[in-house]
This record gives sequence, structure tokens and C-alpha cells, in this order.
Amino acid sequence: MIDRRQLLQSLALAAPSVLGIGAVGQALAQEARAAHLIAANVCQLTPKTTEGPFYFDPRLMRGDIRDGKRGHPMALRLQVVDAACRPIEGARVDIWHCDAQGNYSGYPGQEQGDMRGTTFLRGAQMTNQAGRVAFRSIWPGWYRGRTAHVHFKVLLGQRDLLTGQIFFPDRFSRAVFDQLPDYARASTRGRIFNDQDGIARRAGQGAYAEVTQVEGGFDAAMVIGLAGDRAALL
Repeated sequence: MIDRRQLLQSLALAAPSVLGIGAVGQALAQEARAAHLIAANVCQLTPKTTEGPFYFDPRLMRGDIRDGKRGHPMALRLQVVDAACRPIEGARVDIWHCDAQGNYSGYPGQEQGDMRGTTFLRGAQMTNQAGRVAFRSIWPGWYRGRTAHVHFKVLLGQRDLLTGQIFFPDRFSRAVFDQLPDYARASTRGRIFNDQDGIARRAGQGAYAEVTQVEGGFDAAMVIGLAGDRAALL
């Protein structure tokens, strides 16, 4: 098995991530910096997607959601903005995703059995003045029929403003799943990637995080664009 340092070296030799390079990528990056955004999906409305069957609200206000779960470290940074790219302060952002072996906390019938009574890889943060939240997690694993993804909700009080899913460039998932022991499986039957996942295809590029490799793991960032004006949302 390859170690994490070798994994990062192999990714450095691979093709660029989903956002690309060159004139278009540089222009998007410049627009993002000018608007004080954390990622280059500039002023796109983030698509609504299915909540999925594994949500519950444990009201865990925390930045580190790992609960001791093993996996490739991932810092996930999100920024909530309105349709004009203005930050939304005071929104609650919930996230949840499966572990390296495809298990969701809190539910029976997972890849490795009954996970009731656990809360791993779930958490919430309140957006700051810049509309930002940050989580410490691991790269999500896979389970039959779904590509790697993270679920999220944006709430203001009791209002669910947006429920969606975050997707990632396949080259990172392939490297992690194929090369790191925490993600190893006896069989890869049922494993799919973005182009085979109907939810990911329908969501489109506005649901993809910008991923970069950093010392010791990955940094993933995405701007969550809400429909409507900030004043109306608040």
C-alpha cells in the first residue's frame, strides 16, 4: 500500500482538478479573489439535491467532526452567499457523510453493521461575517451506487434554505480509494464515480468543491450560492 506522502506526489503528477487552468481558470480565480470568495465557482447558484436517507440533527456544533474515524485528512471550507455573492452571516451549516468504509453514523444496516448511537462525521457551524465555516474531516468513502460526496444543509432559524451535496474531482477519489489502506475493500463491486452517479450529473459543476493538496491531506472549498437577495433571506 502507498503512504500519504506518496499519494500526494502521485496526484502532483496527474491532470489538473475540475476547475482547470489557463485563461478561463485564471479569470475565475481573479473574480473569486475580487469578491472575497474562497473558491472559483463564482456567483453560481448551488443546486438543491436530495437529502438522502441518513440525516438526523444531533445539534453538534463543532468544527472537528472526525470522532476518531480513520481516513485521509480533509479540511472542508464553505462560504454561504446570496445570488449577488454577498455573504450570509449567522446561518447554520450542517454537514454529514460516510466514513472510509461507507458507513453513516446513527443508522442500522450500514456497510459494517449497526451504527446507531454514534455521531461520527456529522457537525454544524454558524457562518461568520464573511459567510464562512470550516470543518476538519476525512475524505468520504463510497458505498454501492454512489460517488464520493458530502451532504449539507443551510438553515436560518428553523428555515431550511438549501439542502445539497458536495462532489469532488474523481482523480482525488480514485487515488484515495485505490492506494490508501483505510479505504481498502475486499471487493469494489458497486463502486462508481461522478459520471455514473445520476445525482452528481444532475447537480452539475456548481456542486463541485475546489480541491488542493496540502501538507498532510486535502483542502476542499466551495461557495454555496443561495437563490434570492440577502435582505429577503435574512
